[in-house]
Amino acid sequence: MIDGMLARLREIVGASGVERDPSGLPRVVPDSTEAMARLFALAHGRNWRARIEGQGTWLSSDAPADFAVSTRGLDRVVSVSPADLVATVDAGVAMGTLRRRLADDGMWLAIDPPGRPERSIGSIVAAGTAGPLRQGFGPVRDHVLGLSVVTGDGRVVRAGGRVVKNVAGYDLGKLQIGGFGGFGVITELNLRLRALPRADQTLIARASRDHLTSVGRDLTEARLALQALELFSPAIAAEPDWILAARIMGTEDGVAAEARRLTSASSLLWQQLPVERASSFWHLSARAVLGGAVTLRLGVLQPGLDDSLDMLAATLDEGLITAGAGSAGGIRWSGEARIDALRALRRTAASREIPMTLERAPWAIRQQLGHFGAYREGVGALVSRLRETFDPGLLLSVALEGDGDAR
Repeated sequence: MIDGMLARLREIVGASGVERDPSGLPRVVPDSTEAMARLFALAHGRNWRARIEGQGTWLSSDAPADFAVSTRGLDRVVSVSPADLVATVDAGVAMGTLRRRLADDGMWLAIDPPGRPERSIGSIVAAGTAGPLRQGFGPVRDHVLGLSVVTGDGRVVRAGGRVVKNVAGYDLGKLQIGGFGGFGVITELNLRLRALPRADQTLIARASRDHLTSVGRDLTEARLALQALELFSPAIAAEPDWILAARIMGTEDGVAAEARRLTSASSLLWQQLPVERASSFWHLSARAVLGGAVTLRLGVLQPGLDDSLDMLAATLDEGLITAGAGSAGGIRWSGEARIDALRALRRTAASREIPMTLERAPWAIRQQLGHFGAYREGVGALVSRLRETFDPGLLLSVALEGDGDAR
């Protein structure tokens, strides 16, 4: 069967676009949206299950499948328009590569997701993984103007502009961003850009966790223009104390003025980091979450931050944690955890109306727990219909709901 499958796959994408992964599973590397569509039309007709892989730096490539699909071949920065503040890019482009290309035109994409610089932009959008810059620039969905998706049966669905409905009447962007590939494969993106700031300053302060969260509330009330205000646990910061990091961007005069407001608005001893050290600080903290096999996020707002951090410490541990200390909120935890502890955390969080999203974990955990877990009453049926709309054969190997149901 494998030889026959390899031959059919090579007919679709060419001999150079088909390889085997370390386990011997066929891996296909399409180089265009059209090739991806032909591939999934074939898979749908043959009832072949597919596992989607980006650059292989974030989610474990261990979901059960008949073949794997890598987006590494979708590696073009199609166009950059500084005048329109828009870039069109393939989903397989690495974030580090995209940053360097945009910088050549004096532009940047104002997201700083966790993970390595090699992580693909498609992975970031599919998982909806925003970093500390969500404080000043919003979540990932605020940076996506349009996208192209290949459905599980090989259709190409394109959406451009802010709000575009697909044939089922749903906003395609909102469905795909944070959908973990359960509703199709993102192949191309139109991204909102910004001009590179003239000044970019990072200040950090060390203190007890509760004191730093209190300062975060005070700074929010003071309405400081901070692009990031992030709390880091000692383990993730490689420091003996918790750290609160503030990032300020803009004109040189504006940044200097806001930095003075920051230092006068609290009793903390703020340390300004040199440019090189500031860059290393943010890059290393983004990669530090990979120190655990499991990464999850809690959609908690600032008023519930202290209680939620206590809940995490009691249920799991106080290990690799980053948390939004400003108005954007949000907690990300990484570490080692058993499925029963993760289920207990999700139940406790749900009782407080805090959504828990499993961002990365081995398949054994993803399959049981799901990225989203159990939906509220009536929502599960809607999601099932959406999956059937975009993947009629349920061939995309993605665990959304969990509880033993990988589909």
